[in-house]
Amino acid sequence: MLTIHTADAGDAVAVEGSRIAGVGTLAEVQKRFPDARVRNWPGTLGPARIHEGPLPEAPSPRERIHGVLKLGATAVLERYVDSPDLRAAANRNDVLVLPAPGPTAIAEGERADLAVRDETGACIATVCAGRLVHRRR
Repeated sequence: MLTIHTADAGDAVAVEGSRIAGVGTLAEVQKRFPDARVRNWPGTLGPARIHEGPLPEAPSPRERIHGVLKLGATAVLERYVDSPDLRAAANRNDVLVLPAPGPTAIAEGERADLAVRDETGACIATVCAGRLVHRRR
């Protein structure tokens, strides 16, 4: 399903499957994709982050990965994914395991990894490979 994510500043990102289909203002993106569902978020829409430190402590590998997603990150550094169970949990949730940090950006054709943050920088929502995997209530 084609979904447009937009936030307070008016920027919008159209997501189809796991990829970014369009980027622009809400009006521009809606014009290109008039039948898309629109998700309006309070806050600022931007690229998801790479979690560069140890993963949050939790009782299970799945919960450790979910802890990263709740922070607005969709990638972790390989040195912190230190068990087969943790790597499997990352793979099941489409969280990238990277050898080193690198730049993140929102661009058409790229993997749809997005985060919405409030005025304090806290994560409101995380989209990982096109799927909404976290939203703060």
